Amino acid sequence: MLALAPDASSLRAAQPLTSGRSWLVAAAADDRALWGECRGSATAPYRTVIDLSGPAYRCSCPSRKFPCKHALALLLLWSDGVVGTNDDPPEWAASWIAERAARTSDPQNPKAPADPAAAQRRAEQREARVATGLVELDRWLCDQVRQGLAASQRAGYRHWDDIAARMVDAQAPGLAERLRALAAVPYSGAGWEGRLLEEYALLWLLAAAGRDQAGLPPPLRDTVRSRVGFTVRQAEVLASATPVGDYWQVLARRDLDQDRIRTRRVWLRGRDTGRTALVLSFAAVGQSLDDSLSVGTEVDADLAFYPAAVRLRALLATRRDTFPGRPPTGVTVTGLLAGYAAALGEDPWLDTWPVVLDATPARAPLPSLYDQAGDAVPLHPGAGDCWALFALSGGEPLTVAGEWTPRGLWPLTAWDQGGRPVPL
Repeated sequence: MLALAPDASSLRAAQPLTSGRSWLVAAAADDRALWGECRGSATAPYRTVIDLSGPAYRCSCPSRKFPCKHALALLLLWSDGVVGTNDDPPEWAASWIAERAARTSDPQNPKAPADPAAAQRRAEQREARVATGLVELDRWLCDQVRQGLAASQRAGYRHWDDIAARMVDAQAPGLAERLRALAAVPYSGAGWEGRLLEEYALLWLLAAAGRDQAGLPPPLRDTVRSRVGFTVRQAEVLASATPVGDYWQVLARRDLDQDRIRTRRVWLRGRDTGRTALVLSFAAVGQSLDDSLSVGTEVDADLAFYPAAVRLRALLATRRDTFPGRPPTGVTVTGLLAGYAAALGEDPWLDTWPVVLDATPARAPLPSLYDQAGDAVPLHPGAGDCWALFALSGGEPLTVAGEWTPRGLWPLTAWDQGGRPVPL
C-alpha cells in the first residue's frame, strides 16, 4: 500500500485519516473494490472508490494526485483488516466499478483511458496555479531581503508556515517542503545569516527557472519540475527509462524521520558502469521500511532512472541475485570536490552528493577526513562525535561512504582493515 503513494507528502497527509473516526462509511466487496465516505473540509463528505484489480482510484476531493490521501488512507485501513465486507456498494461506487469492469473487459480496448480532455484541463489548471505561486514566491523572497534577514529570526515558525501553505495551495509541494525546512536555519548557530541567504538565492533561482521552463534543456526542465513538486509515477519511469544493468554495490543507507513518515535512502554504485543510484522507500509510523538492500552486498539488477539533469534516483526494475560485496574503490578529496562541482553545474539545487572516500579520520582542529595528499573535508556537524568511525580507524586509513553536503561529509559506512562493512 505504501509503495502506491505518489510522494512522501501524500503519505504524511494520509496518516491522520487512518483512524476509523474519519470515515462515515468504509467497506469492501471481497478483493474487488473498496469504497468510503471521509469527513473533510467541505460540507459533503469525500467519496472514495478503489478498483483493487488495477489498482485504480476515484475520489470527489480536489486533489490532483493519484492515489489521493483519502484513497491511500482507505487502502491502509483495508490492509490493517479494519474495513468491513459489503457486497452491495452504493450507487455512486457501483456505477464507477461497473464502468471500469466494462472497459477492462473490452478486448478491443483493454486499457481505455479516462476522459483525456478532462485530464488535459486539469493539467493546464495546475500549470496556471504553479505559475501564479512562483510569481508570489518571487515577490515574497524580494520582501525578505528588503526587510533584512534579522526579521526572519524574529518572525517565528508561523512566518514560514504561511508562505509554505500558499505554495501548497498553488500545487507546488516541493517548494512548500523547502520553505518549511528554512524555519530552523535562523536558529542553527553562528553563520545562519549566510546559510539563509544562500537558501533564498536558490529558491529565487528555482522560481525563475520554473517561470522559464520552455527555455531550459529537457533534463534541466525535468529537474526544475521535480523540485517544484511535479511527480513522475513509478509506472512511467519503468515504461520510459532504458534499464541500466550492473552489479550494484550497496554502499550506504540512511533513515530520516519527517513528521509521521520515515524515509530510507539507499546509495548504490555500479561495479562496471561506475554509475551512482539512490533508491528511496517510505514507511508510516509503526510500519517497516524496505530492508531488501543490505549494506555491503552486491545486487545483480537492472535500474530505471528518473528523468533529471543529474540522474541519481532510480527504481529497482529487475533483480536477479545478491552476492557478498567487496570494499568499493574510494576517491581523493580533490576527486570528491570535482565530482560535486560538475554535478552542481547540472543541478544547482543538489544539496546531497554520494561519495566514497579513502581517508583517515582526525579530530583536530575539526573532526575531518584527510586523504594521502593531506587534503581534508570536515564532517557534518549533525553527524555527532562519530566515535564509531574514529574507533574503527585507530588512526589508520579507511574507505568511507557517505553523503557530501555544503556543511560537510555525513559518514554512513566504513570498511575496516579486513574489508568488513560497518554501518555508522
